[in-house]
Amino acid sequence: MFQWIADNIGTIAICAILVAVVALIIFSMIKDRKKGKSSCSCGCEHCAMSGSCHPKKKK
Repeated sequence: MFQWIADNIGTIAICAILVAVVALIIFSMIKDRKKGKSSCSCGCEHCAMSGSCHPKKKK
């Protein structure tokens, strides 16, 4: 088992780094979504899905 880990330490390290980067990206997207930012960084006025992303509040 330890020999296999030693033989594949580079692959294991790269996979761990990729998993960490993907987790940070997802965390950032969730954080931005909670703040009300859009994922495409442009306005939502012309987006077909703007009604479901940002429902208008009834007064």
